[in-house]
Amino acid sequence: MKKLLVAGLSLVLVCSMLFVGCGKKEDANNIPETIKVGTNAEFPPFEYKNDKGEYDGFDMAIMQEVCKRIGSEMKIENMEFKSLVGAMESKNLDVIAAGMTVTDERKEAVDFTDSYYTSNQYIIVKKESKVKKLSDLNGKKIGVQEGTTGDFIASGESKTVKDATVKRYKKGADAVVALRQGGVDAVVIDANPAKEYVKNNKGLKLIKDESSKEQYVFAVQKGNEKLAKEINKQLKAIKADGTYDKLVKKYIGN
Repeated sequence: MKKLLVAGLSLVLVCSMLFVGCGKKEDANNIPETIKVGTNAEFPPFEYKNDKGEYDGFDMAIMQEVCKRIGSEMKIENMEFKSLVGAMESKNLDVIAAGMTVTDERKEAVDFTDSYYTSNQYIIVKKESKVKKLSDLNGKKIGVQEGTTGDFIASGESKTVKDATVKRYKKGADAVVALRQGGVDAVVIDANPAKEYVKNNKGLKLIKDESSKEQYVFAVQKGNEKLAKEINKQLKAIKADGTYDKLVKKYIGN
C-alpha cells in the first residue's frame, strides 16, 4: 500500500513538473504569451491615439504583426517616454516600441533588436526664421520632447549644437505650442512627427538636417536574447512578404 502511495505521489510530482516546464510558453523559451509593449502615444505617425481612442501608429502595427506571428497577445502600456527604460528594468515591460534609438546609456539597461526604420531629425521654426541647419541653433532656446534624440542634440551631447537653452516637454506637441507662442526659437524632433505638427500649423516650416540620420529599434529586457531574435526573425519575414511596405504606405506614405 505504501509503495502504491509513494508511486502515486511520484507520478503527481512528475506531472506537475511537466506542466510547469511545458505548459507556459514564457518558461519554455522566454517569450511571454502576452507581450507587454511600452510606448509613448504622443509621436505620430509611429504611436498615437486614433479617433476611436485606440492606440495606433506604425510601431504599434509592426509590433501587432510581430506578436501575431509569434503567437502571443499584445498589451500596450502607455507612459512618458523618459519612463520606458525604467519600466523595463523593473520587468514591467517586455518590449519598448516608441521610435527609440540606440545610445550607450540605454545599452546598459536594455537590449535592442535590429533596426526597423531610418529617420532624420528635423528643425521646426517659424516661417520668418533664418535658421537653416542645426549649428544655427547655437545659443538659442530649443524645445524638445524629453529624453528623445532631439533632447540629446539640443543638449550638446552630439556636439552639433552648443550653448543652447533647452526646454523639455513631455509631448512634442507641447514644444510646438511653445514655439508658436514665442517661448522657444525652434523645436528639434524626429522627421515624421515634425511633418505632422507642421501640417497642422501654417505659420511654421521644416528644416531637414542630413547629419542627424538615425535608426529606430525595439528594446527588450536585458539578456532576453530569444525574444530579440524572434522579433528580428519576424521583422525579416514582414519585410520579405510585403507587409512592411504596406504598413509604411498606410502610416507614413512614400
